[in-house]
Amino acid sequence: MAVAPGQTDPDAPRPAAEAPPDAAEGPVRPYAVTTPGTGDGALDRAIDGVSVLRRLRESVPTSAEGLVARALQDQNNLRTALRSEGYYGGTPRITLAGEPPDAPGLALRLAARGEEPVPVVLGVEAGPQYRISSATLRPAAPEADIRPAGQVTGLDAGDPARAAAVNAAQETLITRLRESGYPVAGVPRREITVDHDRRTMEVVFNVATGPRANFARPTVEGSENVDPRLLSNVAGALEGERYDPRELDRVRRDVLALGVFGTVRARTAERLDPEGRLPVTFLVAERPFRALGVTAAYETRLGPTARVYWEHRNLFGAAERLRLEAELSRTEQARRGADFGYRVGANLRQPWFAGINLTAVYDVAVLRERLLAYDRDAVTASFSLERKINPRVTVTAGLAGEFGRTEELDQANDYQLLSVPLGIRYDGTDNLLDPTRGYRANLLVSPTVALGGATATFLRLRASGSTYFDLSGDKGTVLGLRLGIGQLFGAESREVPPHLRYYAGGGGSVRGYEFQRIGPRRRDGTPRGGVSLVEGSVELRQRISGPYGVAVFVDAGTVTDSDFPSFDNMRVGAGVGFRYATAIGPIRADVAVPLVRERGNNSFGLYIGIGQAF
Repeated sequence: MAVAPGQTDPDAPRPAAEAPPDAAEGPVRPYAVTTPGTGDGALDRAIDGVSVLRRLRESVPTSAEGLVARALQDQNNLRTALRSEGYYGGTPRITLAGEPPDAPGLALRLAARGEEPVPVVLGVEAGPQYRISSATLRPAAPEADIRPAGQVTGLDAGDPARAAAVNAAQETLITRLRESGYPVAGVPRREITVDHDRRTMEVVFNVATGPRANFARPTVEGSENVDPRLLSNVAGALEGERYDPRELDRVRRDVLALGVFGTVRARTAERLDPEGRLPVTFLVAERPFRALGVTAAYETRLGPTARVYWEHRNLFGAAERLRLEAELSRTEQARRGADFGYRVGANLRQPWFAGINLTAVYDVAVLRERLLAYDRDAVTASFSLERKINPRVTVTAGLAGEFGRTEELDQANDYQLLSVPLGIRYDGTDNLLDPTRGYRANLLVSPTVALGGATATFLRLRASGSTYFDLSGDKGTVLGLRLGIGQLFGAESREVPPHLRYYAGGGGSVRGYEFQRIGPRRRDGTPRGGVSLVEGSVELRQRISGPYGVAVFVDAGTVTDSDFPSFDNMRVGAGVGFRYATAIGPIRADVAVPLVRERGNNSFGLYIGIGQAF
């Protein structure tokens, strides 16, 4: 790297804090630090960041001699801070009790002061900020082709000559090359020339692309109890692909998604193998394979729900995850007064089913529901295959069966159902339980044959989407929008078992209205369900301090018996909520009121759970 005489490279490492002088050489000399503002917030932060006087003031007491030594060290540190922000003509101005740190006999005078803290001023004379005159590329080797590096970005002529901008431009060049298939690309040297007369800085990046390469077959190290053939299948998807750090991270996340490892790190070799490929090693650490958990939720009138589960994440040694779950709920909203319901089920997920990149999902459950709309006792079973098209898109197809008994308005019906659920979902958000940006969408289409009391063939469609905007840029203020639709095709509502009809209201639907309260009703006022659903939400989430936050929201929804959605009976609820962030998602408590009163509905609703409402 070439630097003009007498100049410092703007990205030179800032000096690390040296070990403080021995405080035992004299009595402790307390001091107070003041940093006059420069008018440039970035420079002020840089000064505070490099100052040994400020950083060690409370944690490492020092003597008068040590105080002087720290001030002398900070003169160099502040000079580095000035140049890092483009102030190449700037000068540090540090004083201890009004004197410069290199004043003769200063330590003796400071030691003789009273017990009052020594006033320390960390000042600078910044002067004008230097600007970029040009930023260009040059091949590190003669006649090398550096066109894949593109052009320098973020260092336009006239921009401030900040070290961070120079470093960021270099990282962008390297990233661009590596994403183009050059794994050992770099900038081995850069030439920086500072012109004090013109107050400008010229930057030349000497670029070395290195050879273009594909991935060699990866290896996995650190696993003791997971089938090596499975790991070879998952990691082996990388073999032969053009080198790209994004693809490397995608496969790393695929290995992590098996659920049997707590950490997965990708390590690439420093040089290519004899075939010109890049060796890769995934370093894994197994997590406990067994887990036991309990969750709980509460909703007004619907009542409390408690769930306990046990799971084994490596049942047969190939990352098969078995989850046994039991749920118990008590509702004040049953047709015959307070009652309880339950669900006991087992779910098994088998990755790389039959050696193919598919996940097989087996599910069986026995359940009892006692709701205002209907009673239901049933046994369900399903088998489906999932395929991740890319990190954000998953498609599913399966076969599901169910038999049971429902009762509504003293009318009992034994039924059998056979369906072929087909789904696709997209998740482009940054967090599963507490998203702050991006969007997600889900579509499920289920052709279904209903046997039993009344034979019917129908198609059930459910689609939903939500999007999130980080209004503050730091995840402190987030706006969330949600829209959901549902439609039954091919049958009237009376031909469809009541649990497959559409309802609205409750914590995951329209808050302020009780569960299933919105929609067509029977002659006794209980919900009957409909064939068409539209619902949506607008929610503003605000972080207050640390893990604490609040939310305000408006939900709306309607359910009708028409073939297409109707908005004549739209119901709207609004409310406020409290959020407390945890490692597994926010604890949520919402209170909402109905803006359009519904017969038999409470005047407000309280909803408590884990994770955002949507």
